[in-house]
Amino acid sequence: MSSLVEVARAAGVAVSTASRVLSGSSHPISARTRAKVLAVAAELEYSPSALARAMVSPHSRLVGVLVSDIDNPYFSVIARGVDDVATRAGYVTMLSNVDRRTATEISRLQAMRDYRAAGVIFAGSGHVDDPQAPDLVKAVRRAQEQGIQTVSLAVRDLGCPSVVVDNRAVAYDITDHLVALGHRRVAFIEGPPGMTVTRHRREGFLSRMADAGLADGALCRPGGFDYQSGHAATLRLIAHRPLPDAVLAANDEAAVGALSALRQAGIDVPGEISVAGMDDLRTAEFVDLTTVRLPLYEMGSLAARHIIDTAARAGSASATPGTPATATGAEGAADGAATTVLSHRVVPRGTTARRPKGPDRPHP
Repeated sequence: MSSLVEVARAAGVAVSTASRVLSGSSHPISARTRAKVLAVAAELEYSPSALARAMVSPHSRLVGVLVSDIDNPYFSVIARGVDDVATRAGYVTMLSNVDRRTATEISRLQAMRDYRAAGVIFAGSGHVDDPQAPDLVKAVRRAQEQGIQTVSLAVRDLGCPSVVVDNRAVAYDITDHLVALGHRRVAFIEGPPGMTVTRHRREGFLSRMADAGLADGALCRPGGFDYQSGHAATLRLIAHRPLPDAVLAANDEAAVGALSALRQAGIDVPGEISVAGMDDLRTAEFVDLTTVRLPLYEMGSLAARHIIDTAARAGSASATPGTPATATGAEGAADGAATTVLSHRVVPRGTTARRPKGPDRPHP
């Protein structure tokens, strides 16, 4: 594989001239010189590196994905959706863990700017009353001014397009399923404290319980989005009887933890108590968990498609004489309020059943 310097030397031109020809620059170069450089490049089997292309073009073919917790399979499904679309378009996906820290999101976004990324996807939820939110908004605006596209996959006021699900409705609908089965006392294991998604899912749960006249039977318990949190929260429920009719966890990982704790304690699921989660990850199907199916793959793929399509339009605009390369970046900031809300679906499985009749558990 030959280098750009070797191509320039063999063609008898300056390295800058060879670079302009091979990058497709609109800089005026004679047809004879252009043909000679292309012929030599073909003869030497020259292939420009991604870094070299980035140095002579506004952006690299890189899509950054910022995830809250790289261990959470929720983000794996999203990342697969991003990467499938990106790969087909000749782009590379870079996954970065931010540990639910806004400051880390800001620094990772800066790194993506340094790499001249085509776009950055914020896959995780924001924080309630986040004091660093204004700094993140400024960082997003600077990236947009540079022509970097940004997309959020959660409800966040970042001034960029969003592809989301309605987490209040998600929790409302799975709670409705439990209520329809006759469950009156439902324990809700919450997500990580301070997260917007935690608040929205709790609000959806409480809203359905209140609409059913069951506000007194709504038991909110601290938890998290991992197996250990669901397991620990359920052990606390078991230690303080009577048991609720059902346990609803804020995601599938925590629900599987709850299911494990109940079965280890010899409690029949769903004979004595029902269990449900949200997200419909692969694990949910393995353990026959009732849950809510979210279009995670579609969220990732739509976000990637937006970035790639917008980058293509930007490239076309910059190739037109008199059109500034940053025009599309400014336009992207202007229509940043656009939000796409995708649908979800309750998936009943074997961990939920109708509330048993009995003297201590009267059927409604």
